Amino acid sequence: MRRVDMRRLVLAAAAPLLAIAVALLFTTIILILSGDPVGAVWSVLFKAPLPRQLVAILNEAVVLYLSAVAVAIGFKMNLFNIGVDGQYRIASFAAAVFAGAHFLPGWLNIIVAILVAMATGALWAFIAAVLKVTRGVSEVISTIMLNYIATYLVAFLLQKAAVKVEGSNATSTRVLAEDSKVPNIDVSGLLGTPRTVYGLVVLAIVIGVTYWFVVNRTRFGFDLRATGASETAAVASGVRVKRMVATSMVMSGAAAGLVGMPLLFCQDYAYGDTVQSGLGFAGLAVALLGRNHPVGMAVAAVLWGYLDQLSNGLQIGAGVSDRLVLIIQGIIVLSVVVAYELVRRAGLRIDQRRVGREEVKRVEGEAVAA
Repeated sequence: MRRVDMRRLVLAAAAPLLAIAVALLFTTIILILSGDPVGAVWSVLFKAPLPRQLVAILNEAVVLYLSAVAVAIGFKMNLFNIGVDGQYRIASFAAAVFAGAHFLPGWLNIIVAILVAMATGALWAFIAAVLKVTRGVSEVISTIMLNYIATYLVAFLLQKAAVKVEGSNATSTRVLAEDSKVPNIDVSGLLGTPRTVYGLVVLAIVIGVTYWFVVNRTRFGFDLRATGASETAAVASGVRVKRMVATSMVMSGAAAGLVGMPLLFCQDYAYGDTVQSGLGFAGLAVALLGRNHPVGMAVAAVLWGYLDQLSNGLQIGAGVSDRLVLIIQGIIVLSVVVAYELVRRAGLRIDQRRVGREEVKRVEGEAVAA
C-alpha cells in the first residue's frame, strides 16, 4: 500500500485555502472603503443554506463540475480551452434538436442525444486543434473567436428550428417527449420539503471517475501529463506531440458537450434563448480552484454554487448588490494563481532543505565509517 505523503496533501490544500482567505480579506477592504455593512454581508453569505438552496447548490455544482472537467483535460496538456462555453452551447442545441425530433424511443433517445452532444462539442473543438497543430494558432485566441461564432450560429439556427408556444415570447426547440426526460432524484424525505436533484448527477460522477482513471492509470494519461510538463522530454520519449494536442482538445470538447445535458434532460427539456450562459468560464475558475483534481473540482463546484445561491439574499439581507459575489469569485481566481506559485516555491524550499539534511547525514556517516 502506497504511503500517504502528508506534506503533499497539506501543500495541495494550502493554495485554494490561501486564495479564499485573500478573497475574503480584499472583499472586506472593498466593503469598508465603499461604506457597506461588512458584518451584514458576511452573515448573509455564511449562514446555513435553506433546504431549497442546498438542492439548487448541488444542481448547479453538477453542471459546473462537468464544465471544470472539460477545462481540466486541456490544462493537463498545458492547453487553455477557453472555448468550453461555445462548445457546450452548440452541443446542447444539437442534442435538443435531435432529442426533440424523437427519432428513437425513451432511454435510447436520451443516450444517442448525449452522444450527439459529445460529437458536436468534439467537432467544434477540433477546429481549434487543427489550427493549433497545422498553423500554430494559439488555442486561447481560436477558442475565444469560436465562442462568438458558436453563440451567433446557434442564435441563427434557433430561429430556424424554434417552435412557437402560445402565449409566450420565448423561443426554443421542440420540448422533449415525456419518455425522453431523465427522472430526477427525489430528496424530499431528507430535506422535509419537495425538492429533486438532477438525475444526471450520476453522469457527473461517472465522468469524474473516468477522468481520474484515464489521467492517472493509463498510458495515454501519462503521455498527456508528460507532454504538458515538457514537450521536449515527451518527444524524446517517443510521444507524438501534435497528435496528443489534437486528441486532448477533442476530448475536452467532447466533455464540454456534456455540460448542458443536466439542464436539457432534467430541467428545461428544450434549448431556448434563455439558456444559461457563462458556464464555460465558470468551469475555468472551478478547475483552477480545484487544481484539476476530480475531488478538488467537486469541492470547488459546490463552493461556486454556494456563493451563487446565497448571493440572492444580499440585496434584501444586507442592502448590497448581488454582484459582490462576482467580485469575490474574481478575486479567488486571481488569488489562486498567485497562491499556487507561492505554495510551489515553498514546496521547493522544503525539498531543498530535506535533500540538504540527507546529504549532511550521508557525509557525516561516511566520515564516521572512515
